[in-house]
Amino acid sequence: MTIAPRGPSRAVARGVGALSRRLGRGGGTSAPGRVLLRLRPDAIQDLAGDLARGSLVVSATNGKTTTSRLIAGCLGAEGWPVVANRAGANLVYGVATALLEGARVRPTPEFGLFEVDEFALPEVVARLAPRVVVLMNLFRDQLDRYGELEAITDAWARMITTLPEQTVLVLNADDPAIASLADGLHRTLYFGIDDPGIAIGALPHAADSIRCRVCAGPLVYSRVALGHMGVWHCPACGARRPDLDISARSVRLDGTHAVDLEILTPTGPLAAHIALPGVHNAYNATAAAAAAVALDIAPATIGPALAAAEPAFGRAERLHLDGREVVLLLAKNPAGANVTVQTVALDPDPLHLLIALNDRTADGRDVSWIWDVDYEPLLDRIGSLVVTGDRAFEMALRFVYAGLDRSHVHIVPDPARALDLAVSFTPPARPLYVLPTYTAMLELRAILVTRGAADAYWAND
Repeated sequence: MTIAPRGPSRAVARGVGALSRRLGRGGGTSAPGRVLLRLRPDAIQDLAGDLARGSLVVSATNGKTTTSRLIAGCLGAEGWPVVANRAGANLVYGVATALLEGARVRPTPEFGLFEVDEFALPEVVARLAPRVVVLMNLFRDQLDRYGELEAITDAWARMITTLPEQTVLVLNADDPAIASLADGLHRTLYFGIDDPGIAIGALPHAADSIRCRVCAGPLVYSRVALGHMGVWHCPACGARRPDLDISARSVRLDGTHAVDLEILTPTGPLAAHIALPGVHNAYNATAAAAAAVALDIAPATIGPALAAAEPAFGRAERLHLDGREVVLLLAKNPAGANVTVQTVALDPDPLHLLIALNDRTADGRDVSWIWDVDYEPLLDRIGSLVVTGDRAFEMALRFVYAGLDRSHVHIVPDPARALDLAVSFTPPARPLYVLPTYTAMLELRAILVTRGAADAYWAND
């Protein structure tokens, strides 16, 4: 294949993005990168080489978009010009598009910040040679696409052996699979939560990483914070949670609105009131603090920057429609949905819910995971429930089997009509909580955009 010169290839790729937006085919967040890499296979390496301060990548099953947003706040507070894939296009083409667009902005970006899909991470890292790699968690998600968690963990372990010697690893010590990835060759910062007050009683029945990566023996937990994350050890071989370099020593949940954190770092403590609810966001904020520490950003900068960050689209995003507050809480796999249920349950008043279940490629075709979500704590709290999406009837069946009277489940497959009905059920003084899978979230946001309640996700930044 003939390789196009640098200038023409970039111009053609940018033109594809502009055409995509003009035709309403999306935000042009991936197509330009696809074209660019077709014309110049080494374009990512070429563009990343112009970043004077290097780059950082974030990957996880849950939380990478929010964590990237929090890290971006720290970088902005530090005054670094940054290029990032803020619209969430996290495959190799999305990273290429972000770098392409960043090459023409002023001031010239000095640093790259990229959230990366779990499966795409090894390829992206090979092209970027990042300064910092942040690995947060691995949960069961889209088994039809990813396979079992062990396959991704093994791929990540192989990837780490190829990293430049100077790359810093930022690993979640509370996730046994992630903690096992340290290779002893790269500088490693471990983060986690060290507040016994947020512990749950035991491992959920659908917990994922519960066997030792060293000897395959069953792990024992003295404290569980979320899913399979917590304080763990292996009685068989002695493997245990590493000592924490960055630890959330105090986590105070402020209902469905926020979380207050006190975090210890090697360079001093920090405190922040994060406008994001739930234990999962305590993990996201702690990961972001650890990433900032890896970049030598001071705690005095990190705390206020975390507090100032706004939710990413669809992740605890609060919008307003017809006099009601609409709270979007992405719920795309068992672990994420369980923590979302726990967060919504912090609201003491009757709950008004719209749950949207799709089974498209980006969601995973297999929706049997909804049977591993503990929706039961919501049953006595529901003021109204509307279910929608491609698999609305399966979601309705899940609630009926849980014990909710069939007459209380309103099935509306069309998302626009479902949104209208859910809003009509919601008293003006109460929020409507929307729990969608990924493509359902994009559909509902598109409807909210047409009604003036939200900006297009690629226009948020």
